[in-house]
Amino acid sequence: MADKRILIGKILVDKGVLTPEKLQECLLVQKGSGLKIGQMIIKKNYAEEKDVLEALALQNGLKFMPLLDFHDENKILLSLPPHFLKSNRLVPFHVKDDKIKVALDDVFNIQPLDDLRRLFPSYKIERVLSTGHEISRLLNSHFESAETASTEDIIEDLEESDFEILSTTASEITDLLDMANEAPIIRLVNTIIRQAVSERASDIHFEIFEKDIVVRFRIDGILYKMYTPPKKYQEAVISRVKIMANLNIAENRLPQDGRIQIKIGGKEIDIRVSAIPTHYGERLVLRLLNKSDIDFSLDSLGFSKAMLKKYDELINITHGIILVTGPTGSGKSTTLYSMLTRLNSKEVNILTVEDPIEYQIYGIGQMQIRPKIGLTFASGLRSILRQDPDIIMVGEIRDTETAQIAVQSALTGHRVFSTIHTNDAASGVTRLMDMGIEPFLITSSVNAFLAQRLVRKICPACMEPYKPDSKELLRAGIMKSSLKKGVLYKGKGCDKCLNTGYSGRIGIFELLPLPDEIKRLIMTREDAGKIKAQGIKEGMVLLLEDGISKVIDGITTLEEVMRVS
Repeated sequence: MADKRILIGKILVDKGVLTPEKLQECLLVQKGSGLKIGQMIIKKNYAEEKDVLEALALQNGLKFMPLLDFHDENKILLSLPPHFLKSNRLVPFHVKDDKIKVALDDVFNIQPLDDLRRLFPSYKIERVLSTGHEISRLLNSHFESAETASTEDIIEDLEESDFEILSTTASEITDLLDMANEAPIIRLVNTIIRQAVSERASDIHFEIFEKDIVVRFRIDGILYKMYTPPKKYQEAVISRVKIMANLNIAENRLPQDGRIQIKIGGKEIDIRVSAIPTHYGERLVLRLLNKSDIDFSLDSLGFSKAMLKKYDELINITHGIILVTGPTGSGKSTTLYSMLTRLNSKEVNILTVEDPIEYQIYGIGQMQIRPKIGLTFASGLRSILRQDPDIIMVGEIRDTETAQIAVQSALTGHRVFSTIHTNDAASGVTRLMDMGIEPFLITSSVNAFLAQRLVRKICPACMEPYKPDSKELLRAGIMKSSLKKGVLYKGKGCDKCLNTGYSGRIGIFELLPLPDEIKRLIMTREDAGKIKAQGIKEGMVLLLEDGISKVIDGITTLEEVMRVS
């Protein structure tokens, strides 16, 4: 009997996720590739994994669950080998009475379900579909919490005689190296890193003071004090991290930079290590780049529908510069990567000049600058122009020479994306003028400035409504009539968000294209204030306004928007 199921491609086209032309391209490329059509669509970046899984669930009469709520009253998960679950990409996430709900990311992965039925014959197995990321998250969080000792436990296990305070003189380097490789110190450092990954930290700070060490995690842009290991372990802990990063443990007078690549629970983590000398010892900062969890999609950054449509039009103009502005840590690099991912295809040649290369993107040529040997942003940009690029990304415009080459590249038919440090979009114009770029070159080459900030999102697990008072609304310029059901939202605080009430971050944006009237103001060298005022007349949404719309929608809080705006 013929299979009457609706084809997955048709489902995605009907939902508007995929165009018929892109589906036809995927079907042609799929032949002989060994990939299923859904896998090919994801590989081509024409749809996200959740879209394909949702379509597969609909096709097969299953439920799709993007978030899994764990409940296992009979400890079924504990009784199963972790390698069995991880290799088969499945997790029993809800066990009650005689039913086991199992999440998979592959609808055709039937064999391990038969194994579960044999292991638990008195249970009914019900399968649902979820993303590989969500399945890994649940498995990793469960088994890590079950198997990993806490940092405090490891410190308590260290005996008083295990270590004594050492200085890093030449005669003692061997002793220090042995000490840093002792099992308890290795476990201590590994556990701190593992905990940071589990808590979604972007940075780990090892701060050295006169009488103690403080370990702080930066989570969602805010630093939290996590641990205070005893001072006597200072040299051993620092040396252990330096060994992992291939740094010179004998050198503690000069700054050093290194890199660690690790894998935790199937997640690839790239760690950039910075060591600097301070009065009481070397201070370390570890920047964690989680390659597995990053989502380079413009749709997920936080643009409103209207702004995303306009921005999409701007980045598809075949020549000209788009500059993303904002302070350090405002998400500019993620926006650049998302733009490149959006435009990445076999028809275009995309080249980048970066410092550092934070994420590798397949299909894009990425160059790391090395100022010590003369490879700067300017020289790198000049070189890649001889590589016939269609799209160029420069990590940051820091000087006049780089700015001039970027402008000339745009004028000769290239698309150029880069960042500069200014507080708002209009100030980007005056920053370029300060660098010596003539107004007529700015109006001829720049298509738009995009200012952005990152705000913390309300934790969905503990979100609750509240009625704001009139003073609070007045201070933010919010009309009470604009509220939905007369309420705003905040996070109460729970275990899932470290009792902060926030989980994750999202962008707020200010997009300034350059219509004729703004170009006229630039040509007459008007200040940023007048350019901003004209931008508002032309319909520009300010950072604060975009943030307040997200407050009203229950995405973030008023305090958070006011903090960063």
